[in-house]
Amino acid sequence: MADQSIVSALVLGLIEGLTEFIPVSSTAHILLAGHFLGFKSPGNTFAVLIQLGAILAILSVYAAKLLRIAFALPSSPEARRFVVSILVAFLPAAVIGALAHDFIKTVLFETPILICVVLIVGGVILYAIDRMPLKPRYTDAMKYPPSLAFKIGLCQCLAMIPGTSRSGATIAGALLMGTDKRSAAEFSFFLAMPTMVGAFTLDLYKNRDALSSDDLLLIGVGFAAAFVAGLFVVRSLLDFVSRRGFTLFAIWRIVVGVLGLAALLIWG
Repeated sequence: MADQSIVSALVLGLIEGLTEFIPVSSTAHILLAGHFLGFKSPGNTFAVLIQLGAILAILSVYAAKLLRIAFALPSSPEARRFVVSILVAFLPAAVIGALAHDFIKTVLFETPILICVVLIVGGVILYAIDRMPLKPRYTDAMKYPPSLAFKIGLCQCLAMIPGTSRSGATIAGALLMGTDKRSAAEFSFFLAMPTMVGAFTLDLYKNRDALSSDDLLLIGVGFAAAFVAGLFVVRSLLDFVSRRGFTLFAIWRIVVGVLGLAALLIWG
């Protein structure tokens, strides 16, 4: 295995961890970076499977809170409602993702120009939402009603188009439906757990025969890098968005999309 492939896997893993939980689309960044690095994986599996590192980053940061929720389930209506809300929000992506998996991976993931355009459009939308004088009615992610959670889950389905951003779609949708920025980002964290585990499991099953030992090594390198970078982001993001909002991420999306289009026009 070429050392260049390992370095590319390390770089892509760091990109995954740094971008998974912010509204800039980790998948878009990985696919574009992989395109220009000449990095290939069977069925574009690498971009999905290294998300396990980011999942474990959330679990490690929120382990104590998740355990409290689990132990409170028998006696706490609030804990049960929260778990139901997460499952209800996860359901739309689970159904649509399973039905459209092959189209997403073979068509949408293979269209860099589409990814760049969606990055730009999503950045403009996120910037506009961040500037709106919205008045939040929900400020605690633990207390979102299931009806609101389901609508956020429908917004998450937009992220099946690379460049949209799973966290961006859920956060933007939540803000428009009356949540504050901090709780919207935290709910997005919790929703990421079943969503990313589901995507990981489905992709691993679909591509189980195509993966070689070399592929697994590269995925392991990317996984480790995504975990370390994801820890940093999860621990700092909530405080950042509470103070600064999402304008910086909106601008970043637009810049990356424009640069990506320019690079595609110049180098192909």
